[in-house]
Amino acid sequence: MLLKLWTSLDQRPVWQALLLGLALAALIEAVTCLFRFGLGLQSTRDTAWLARFTFGYRIHHGYIGALLLLGAVLPGPGAWRNMLVAVGVGLVVSDLVHHFIVLWGVTGSPEFHIRYTDRG
Repeated sequence: MLLKLWTSLDQRPVWQALLLGLALAALIEAVTCLFRFGLGLQSTRDTAWLARFTFGYRIHHGYIGALLLLGAVLPGPGAWRNMLVAVGVGLVVSDLVHHFIVLWGVTGSPEFHIRYTDRG
């Protein structure tokens, strides 16, 4: 199954990887909303133990997505580039939607904290 997926990615143009990334963003956001609103979890509170490993800085999944998108310029057309584009777009878009549309709309604050000690 993974080989079939990899072969499919290899044969797709980059715009289809972008669309796949948007679909992935919707899936990631659905899971994130389930954790936040369904289970009552808050990343600033419930992952604060990570602060000692990140020098107190929050690592948003959008940051990782941005790095993957930067890395997508290295390989030529093919499965690697398409995978980096799809996952990168999924992570960046879901992080932006979560903070600046969902949370800001529901809680009145984007809650985009740079450090674990940020409040507001």
